[in-house]
Amino acid sequence: MTPLEARIAEVAGARVLGLRPLSGGCVGGVFRADLASGVRVVVKAGEAGSRLDIEGDMLGALARAGLPVPAVIFAADALLVMEYIETSGGLTEGAEEHAAELLAKLHENTAPAHGLGRDTLIGGLTQPNGWNRSWLAFFRDRRILYMAGEAHRAGRLPARMVGRVEKLAARLGEWIAEPLRPSLVHGDAWGGNILCRDGRVAAFIDPAVYYADPEIELAFGTLFGTFGRAFFRRYGEIRALRDGFFEARRDLYNLYPLLVHARLFGGTYVGDVERTLTRFGC
Repeated sequence: MTPLEARIAEVAGARVLGLRPLSGGCVGGVFRADLASGVRVVVKAGEAGSRLDIEGDMLGALARAGLPVPAVIFAADALLVMEYIETSGGLTEGAEEHAAELLAKLHENTAPAHGLGRDTLIGGLTQPNGWNRSWLAFFRDRRILYMAGEAHRAGRLPARMVGRVEKLAARLGEWIAEPLRPSLVHGDAWGGNILCRDGRVAAFIDPAVYYADPEIELAFGTLFGTFGRAFFRRYGEIRALRDGFFEARRDLYNLYPLLVHARLFGGTYVGDVERTLTRFGC
Protein backbone atom coordinates (compact mmCIF):
# COMPACT_ATOMS: atom_id res chain seq x y z
CA MET A 1 0.00 0.00 0.00
CA THR A 2 1.39 3.38 -1.00
CA PRO A 3 1.49 6.31 1.46
CA LEU A 4 -1.31 7.99 -0.51
CA GLU A 5 -3.49 4.86 -0.35
CA ALA A 6 -2.83 4.58 3.38
CA ARG A 7 -3.85 8.19 3.92
CA ILE A 8 -7.03 7.77 1.85
CA ALA A 9 -7.93 4.65 3.86
CA GLU A 10 -7.38 6.57 7.08
CA VAL A 11 -9.67 9.49 6.21
CA ALA A 12 -12.28 7.49 4.25
CA GLY A 13 -12.50 4.64 6.75
CA ALA A 14 -11.97 1.80 4.26
CA ARG A 15 -9.07 0.07 2.52
CA VAL A 16 -8.20 1.21 -1.01
CA LEU A 17 -8.62 -1.58 -3.56
CA GLY A 18 -7.55 0.46 -6.57
CA LEU A 19 -6.41 3.93 -7.55
CA ARG A 20 -6.97 5.19 -11.09
CA PRO A 21 -5.74 8.56 -12.47
CA LEU A 22 -8.40 10.96 -13.74
CA SER A 23 -8.00 13.92 -16.07
CA GLY A 24 -8.16 17.49 -14.81
CA GLY A 25 -6.89 19.23 -11.75
CA CYS A 26 -4.54 22.21 -11.65
CA VAL A 27 -2.94 21.23 -8.35
CA GLY A 28 -1.37 17.79 -7.91
CA GLY A 29 -2.98 14.57 -9.13
CA VAL A 30 -6.62 13.55 -9.39
CA PHE A 31 -7.62 9.93 -8.84
CA ARG A 32 -10.62 7.65 -8.53
CA ALA A 33 -10.26 5.40 -5.51
CA ASP A 34 -12.27 2.19 -5.19
CA LEU A 35 -12.74 1.34 -1.51
CA ALA A 36 -13.30 -2.02 0.17
CA SER A 37 -16.59 -0.64 1.47
CA GLY A 38 -17.91 -0.62 -2.10
CA VAL A 39 -17.76 3.18 -2.28
CA ARG A 40 -15.88 5.13 -4.94
CA VAL A 41 -14.33 8.49 -4.14
CA VAL A 42 -12.41 11.16 -6.02
CA VAL A 43 -9.08 12.15 -4.52
CA LYS A 44 -7.02 15.26 -5.17
CA ALA A 45 -3.50 14.97 -3.80
CA GLY A 46 -0.88 17.72 -3.86
CA GLU A 47 2.22 18.96 -2.11
CA ALA A 48 2.22 21.07 1.04
CA GLY A 49 0.79 24.47 0.18
CA SER A 50 -1.72 23.14 -2.38
CA ARG A 51 -4.57 24.73 -0.40
CA LEU A 52 -7.03 22.00 -1.26
CA ASP A 53 -8.85 22.79 1.98
CA ILE A 54 -10.00 26.01 0.29
CA GLU A 55 -11.58 23.99 -2.52
CA GLY A 56 -13.34 21.88 0.10
CA ASP A 57 -14.69 25.02 1.77
CA MET A 58 -15.91 26.38 -1.57
CA LEU A 59 -17.73 23.14 -2.38
CA GLY A 60 -19.35 23.29 1.04
CA ALA A 61 -20.51 26.86 0.46
CA LEU A 62 -22.11 25.90 -2.85
CA ALA A 63 -23.78 22.84 -1.32
CA ARG A 64 -25.30 24.99 1.41
CA ALA A 65 -26.56 27.36 -1.30
CA GLY A 66 -28.36 24.50 -3.05
CA LEU A 67 -26.04 23.83 -6.01
CA PRO A 68 -25.33 20.14 -6.69
CA VAL A 69 -21.66 19.46 -5.99
CA PRO A 70 -19.69 16.41 -4.81
CA ALA A 71 -19.98 15.89 -1.06
CA VAL A 72 -16.69 16.59 0.71
CA ILE A 73 -15.48 13.64 2.81
CA PHE A 74 -12.17 15.13 3.91
CA ALA A 75 -10.35 18.37 3.14
CA ALA A 76 -6.85 19.43 4.15
CA ASP A 77 -4.08 21.49 2.60
CA ALA A 78 -2.63 18.66 0.50
CA LEU A 79 -5.53 16.18 0.30
CA LEU A 80 -9.17 16.44 -0.76
CA VAL A 81 -11.49 13.41 -0.78
CA MET A 82 -14.90 13.80 -2.39
CA GLU A 83 -17.92 11.85 -3.48
CA TYR A 84 -17.55 10.20 -6.90
CA ILE A 85 -20.21 11.39 -9.36
CA GLU A 86 -21.35 9.01 -12.10
CA THR A 87 -21.61 10.72 -15.49
CA SER A 88 -23.00 9.98 -18.94
CA GLY A 89 -22.96 12.36 -21.87
CA GLY A 90 -22.27 16.07 -22.05
CA LEU A 91 -24.14 19.36 -22.07
CA THR A 92 -27.18 18.63 -24.19
CA GLU A 93 -29.87 21.26 -24.72
CA GLY A 94 -31.79 19.79 -21.80
CA ALA A 95 -28.70 19.86 -19.58
CA GLU A 96 -28.09 23.51 -20.53
CA GLU A 97 -31.62 24.37 -19.46
CA HIS A 98 -31.08 22.51 -16.19
CA ALA A 99 -27.78 24.36 -15.66
CA ALA A 100 -29.62 27.65 -16.22
CA GLU A 101 -32.17 26.75 -13.55
CA LEU A 102 -29.45 25.73 -11.09
CA LEU A 103 -27.30 28.81 -11.61
CA ALA A 104 -30.31 31.13 -11.50
CA LYS A 105 -31.18 29.62 -8.12
CA LEU A 106 -27.57 29.97 -6.96
CA HIS A 107 -27.57 33.64 -7.96
CA GLU A 108 -30.51 34.25 -5.62
CA ASN A 109 -28.05 33.84 -2.73
CA THR A 110 -26.93 37.38 -1.96
CA ALA A 111 -24.66 39.32 0.40
CA PRO A 112 -24.39 42.98 1.48
CA ALA A 113 -21.11 43.43 -0.44
CA HIS A 114 -19.05 41.93 -3.24
CA GLY A 115 -16.24 39.46 -2.61
CA LEU A 116 -15.85 37.04 0.28
CA GLY A 117 -14.39 36.97 3.76
CA ARG A 118 -11.37 34.96 2.59
CA ASP A 119 -9.35 34.59 -0.59
CA THR A 120 -10.30 31.71 -2.86
CA LEU A 121 -8.66 29.96 -5.83
CA ILE A 122 -9.16 29.81 -9.57
CA GLY A 123 -7.15 27.31 -11.60
CA GLY A 124 -4.82 26.91 -8.62
CA LEU A 125 -4.13 30.67 -8.53
CA THR A 126 -4.96 32.93 -5.63
CA GLN A 127 -8.20 34.81 -6.20
CA PRO A 128 -8.14 37.79 -3.79
CA ASN A 129 -11.42 38.79 -2.24
CA GLY A 130 -12.21 40.81 0.85
CA TRP A 131 -15.44 42.80 0.89
CA ASN A 132 -16.30 45.85 -1.20
CA ARG A 133 -19.71 47.47 -1.59
CA SER A 134 -18.66 48.76 -5.02
CA TRP A 135 -18.71 46.08 -7.70
CA LEU A 136 -16.90 48.38 -10.09
CA ALA A 137 -14.02 48.88 -7.66
CA PHE A 138 -13.91 45.18 -6.76
CA PHE A 139 -13.87 44.00 -10.39
CA ARG A 140 -11.28 46.62 -11.31
CA ASP A 141 -8.87 46.10 -8.41
CA ARG A 142 -9.33 42.47 -7.29
CA ARG A 143 -9.88 40.92 -10.69
CA ILE A 144 -8.62 42.85 -13.73
CA LEU A 145 -5.67 44.79 -12.32
CA TYR A 146 -4.61 42.04 -9.93
CA MET A 147 -4.54 39.28 -12.56
CA ALA A 148 -2.86 41.48 -15.15
CA GLY A 149 -0.13 42.13 -12.60
CA GLU A 150 0.20 38.41 -11.85
CA ALA A 151 0.44 37.59 -15.57
CA HIS A 152 3.15 40.23 -15.96
CA ARG A 153 5.14 38.96 -12.96
CA ALA A 154 4.99 35.46 -14.43
CA GLY A 155 6.50 36.77 -17.67
CA ARG A 156 3.33 36.12 -19.67
CA LEU A 157 1.96 39.65 -20.21
CA PRO A 158 4.20 42.45 -21.56
CA ALA A 159 4.40 45.70 -19.59
CA ARG A 160 2.85 47.65 -22.48
CA MET A 161 -0.26 45.47 -22.25
CA VAL A 162 -0.48 45.93 -18.49
CA GLY A 163 -0.61 49.65 -19.21
CA ARG A 164 -3.46 49.08 -21.64
CA VAL A 165 -5.34 47.01 -19.04
CA GLU A 166 -4.88 49.90 -16.58
CA LYS A 167 -6.31 52.30 -19.14
CA LEU A 168 -9.37 50.10 -19.65
CA ALA A 169 -9.78 49.60 -15.90
CA ALA A 170 -9.99 53.37 -15.44
CA ARG A 171 -12.86 53.50 -17.95
CA LEU A 172 -14.97 50.54 -16.78
CA GLY A 173 -17.68 52.86 -15.50
CA GLU A 174 -18.51 53.74 -19.11
CA TRP A 175 -19.99 50.26 -19.60
CA ILE A 176 -20.57 48.71 -16.18
CA ALA A 177 -23.11 49.90 -13.61
CA GLU A 178 -23.57 48.61 -10.07
CA PRO A 179 -25.82 45.51 -9.99
CA LEU A 180 -28.88 45.46 -7.76
CA ARG A 181 -27.19 43.12 -5.29
CA PRO A 182 -24.12 40.86 -5.11
CA SER A 183 -24.88 37.22 -6.00
CA LEU A 184 -23.01 34.07 -5.08
CA VAL A 185 -21.27 32.66 -8.18
CA HIS A 186 -19.59 29.35 -8.89
CA GLY A 187 -16.87 31.40 -10.57
CA ASP A 188 -15.52 28.81 -13.04
CA ALA A 189 -18.63 27.31 -14.65
CA TRP A 190 -17.36 26.08 -18.01
CA GLY A 191 -18.07 22.73 -19.66
CA GLY A 192 -15.17 20.88 -18.05
CA ASN A 193 -16.49 21.74 -14.60
CA ILE A 194 -20.09 20.63 -15.22
CA LEU A 195 -20.76 16.91 -14.86
CA CYS A 196 -23.84 15.57 -16.63
CA ARG A 197 -25.86 12.37 -16.43
CA ASP A 198 -28.80 11.36 -18.61
CA GLY A 199 -29.34 14.85 -20.00
CA ARG A 200 -29.25 16.62 -16.63
CA VAL A 201 -26.55 18.31 -14.58
CA ALA A 202 -25.25 15.88 -11.97
CA ALA A 203 -22.78 18.24 -10.29
CA PHE A 204 -20.58 21.30 -10.63
CA ILE A 205 -16.92 20.90 -9.66
CA ASP A 206 -13.75 23.03 -9.27
CA PRO A 207 -15.40 26.25 -8.02
CA ALA A 208 -13.91 29.72 -7.58
CA VAL A 209 -16.65 31.23 -5.44
CA TYR A 210 -17.34 34.79 -4.34
CA TYR A 211 -20.22 37.30 -4.44
CA ALA A 212 -20.34 39.24 -7.71
CA ASP A 213 -22.46 40.65 -10.48
CA PRO A 214 -23.96 37.36 -11.72
CA GLU A 215 -23.33 38.51 -15.29
CA ILE A 216 -19.66 37.59 -14.84
CA GLU A 217 -20.77 33.95 -14.50
CA LEU A 218 -22.99 34.18 -17.57
CA ALA A 219 -20.20 35.80 -19.58
CA PHE A 220 -17.72 33.03 -18.77
CA GLY A 221 -20.31 30.49 -19.92
CA THR A 222 -19.94 31.88 -23.44
CA LEU A 223 -16.12 32.13 -23.54
CA PHE A 224 -15.47 28.52 -24.55
CA GLY A 225 -18.92 27.84 -26.00
CA THR A 226 -20.24 26.16 -22.86
CA PHE A 227 -23.70 27.75 -22.91
CA GLY A 228 -25.82 28.68 -25.90
CA ARG A 229 -29.40 29.61 -26.74
CA ALA A 230 -31.05 26.96 -24.57
CA PHE A 231 -29.23 28.14 -21.49
CA PHE A 232 -29.84 31.85 -21.98
CA ARG A 233 -33.47 31.37 -22.94
CA ARG A 234 -34.17 29.43 -19.75
CA TYR A 235 -32.06 31.67 -17.51
CA GLY A 236 -33.79 34.75 -18.91
CA GLU A 237 -37.17 33.27 -18.07
CA ILE A 238 -36.11 33.10 -14.43
CA ARG A 239 -33.86 36.15 -14.12
CA ALA A 240 -34.11 38.85 -16.78
CA LEU A 241 -30.88 39.80 -18.54
CA ARG A 242 -30.09 43.51 -18.48
CA ASP A 243 -29.67 45.41 -21.74
CA GLY A 244 -26.10 45.66 -22.98
CA PHE A 245 -24.85 42.32 -21.66
CA PHE A 246 -24.17 40.64 -25.00
CA GLU A 247 -23.18 43.89 -26.68
CA ALA A 248 -20.43 44.98 -24.25
CA ARG A 249 -20.34 43.65 -20.70
CA ARG A 250 -19.89 40.02 -21.71
CA ASP A 251 -16.53 40.78 -23.32
CA LEU A 252 -15.47 43.07 -20.49
CA TYR A 253 -16.21 40.41 -17.89
CA ASN A 254 -14.44 37.74 -19.94
CA LEU A 255 -11.28 39.79 -19.74
CA TYR A 256 -10.81 38.32 -16.25
CA PRO A 257 -10.78 34.62 -17.25
CA LEU A 258 -8.67 35.53 -20.29
CA LEU A 259 -6.12 37.13 -17.95
CA VAL A 260 -6.25 34.01 -15.75
CA HIS A 261 -5.51 31.85 -18.79
CA ALA A 262 -2.82 34.25 -19.96
CA ARG A 263 -1.19 33.96 -16.52
CA LEU A 264 -1.37 30.16 -16.62
CA PHE A 265 -0.60 29.43 -20.26
CA GLY A 266 0.41 32.59 -22.14
CA GLY A 267 0.27 31.96 -25.87
CA THR A 268 -2.95 32.69 -27.72
CA TYR A 269 -4.66 33.94 -24.58
CA VAL A 270 -2.39 37.00 -24.59
CA GLY A 271 -3.66 37.74 -28.10
CA ASP A 272 -7.24 37.34 -26.87
CA VAL A 273 -6.57 39.88 -24.12
CA GLU A 274 -5.13 42.28 -26.67
CA ARG A 275 -8.17 41.92 -28.95
CA THR A 276 -10.49 42.77 -26.06
CA LEU A 277 -8.42 45.86 -25.19
CA THR A 278 -8.47 46.97 -28.81
CA ARG A 279 -12.21 46.47 -29.06
CA PHE A 280 -12.77 48.92 -26.20
CA GLY A 281 -10.29 51.47 -27.55
CA CYS A 282 -7.47 50.78 -25.10
